[in-house]
Amino acid sequence: MPVSKTRKKKSANHRERVQAPVVTSADLKPNPPWFLPVMLGLMLLGLIWIVVFYVTAGAARLPVPALGNLNLLVGFLLIIAGFIMTTRWR
Repeated sequence: MPVSKTRKKKSANHRERVQAPVVTSADLKPNPPWFLPVMLGLMLLGLIWIVVFYVTAGAARLPVPALGNLNLLVGFLLIIAGFIMTTRWR
């Protein structure tokens, strides 16, 4: 009996690889000139806000007396906003 031709079958584990697009540094735009000062300014403003709150805790409760202990939250939110901006800095 004649021997039949064998077919080359793809194995069940074979999958075609799809490569993700490569992003080079030439593709990324530089940050605008205001980005770095705003980023650093937010972090410094948050730090100053917290320091002023702790220094004036006994009497005036500055920077915003009506907020009370929420001044800490405001300070930390300013710092966090600055750190979030660092993830976009190029």
